[in-house]
Amino acid sequence: MSIRAELLSGLSASPATIAPKYFYDALGSRLFAAITELPEYYLTRTEAEIFAEHQNAMAAALGLAATLVDLGAGNCEKAARLFSVLHVRRYVAVDISLHYLRESLENLQQKHPAIEMLGVGLDFSRSLHLPAEVGTEPRTLFYPGSSIGNFTPDEALAFLRQANAECCGGSLLIGVDLVKPVNVLEAAYDDPLGITAAFNRNLLRHLNRLAGTDFDIADWRHVAFFNGGESRIEMHLQALRDTTVSWAAGERRFAAAERIHTENSYKWRSEDFAALLETAGFSRPRHWCDARGWFAVFAAQA
Repeated sequence: MSIRAELLSGLSASPATIAPKYFYDALGSRLFAAITELPEYYLTRTEAEIFAEHQNAMAAALGLAATLVDLGAGNCEKAARLFSVLHVRRYVAVDISLHYLRESLENLQQKHPAIEMLGVGLDFSRSLHLPAEVGTEPRTLFYPGSSIGNFTPDEALAFLRQANAECCGGSLLIGVDLVKPVNVLEAAYDDPLGITAAFNRNLLRHLNRLAGTDFDIADWRHVAFFNGGESRIEMHLQALRDTTVSWAAGERRFAAAERIHTENSYKWRSEDFAALLETAGFSRPRHWCDARGWFAVFAAQA
C-alpha cells in the first residue's frame, strides 16, 4: 500500500486514525527535539541517566556483537554514546527517512572513521526484515526511547518476534516507559507551553503534503489523556467545529468534537514486559531503572 493510500484509508476509517510515524517531517522532528527539553517530558533524560549509570552492566549482559543495529536512529546520538562501551565495529542505522539518516551518518562517520556505517531506509513498523547487506553475523538490536509503546501489546509481541529473528543469535537493548502517576504521564504529553500540541497539529500539515488533503489546523485542537483500562496515553486531534476535509476524488466530514486518533503510548510494568520478551523468544531478560522506577532499559539474548 502506498503512503497516500495508507493515510487516506486511516482518514476514512471510523474512528479516523493517522499513524504516529507521520509526525516526523522536518518541522515535526524539530518540535519533538524541543519536547525532549521540556521539564514535563521525563522520558528522554531519564533514559539517558539510566544508560550513563548502567552502560557497563548492559554491555556485560549483551555480550560482544560487533554490529549494532539502531532502530529509528534519527540523529544517531543515542547509539553513538554506546560505541565505545559496546566495542562497535559496524553500525547500521535504520530509519523511515533515509534522506535525514544520510546527513546524520555523514556527520557521525567523521567523528568515528574506524567504524563501518550503513544507512537503511525502512518502515519497520510494518515489517522488520533487514536487507542482505546487513550481513548474517550476530548483532545487537537497539530500540531506545520507548517507541515500543506505539504498538499494541499484540503488535509489540509480533514486532519482538521479528526482532528476535533479526538479532541472528545476538541480543536486544530496548527502552520501555513504565506505569506511573497519571498526572505525571498526562503532563508529559500535554505540556503547558503547547509544544506537544503544535507537534500533534503539525501532523495535519504533513498529511496535506503527503495525501493532498486540505486540513486547516485552525479547526483542530490537541487532546491527550491516560486510558487506564488500556494502560496507554492516547493523543487525538479534535475538531473545534463541523468541518469537511477534501482530497482528490474524496472527502470526509467531521462533526464538532469528533476526533482523529494520532498516537498510543502504552506504559508497561517491568514484570509484564520481561514476560513479553520471553514469549517472543528472548532469554535472560534483565533491566535497569531510574531511582523513581519511571523508566526501564531491558537487555535480553535472542
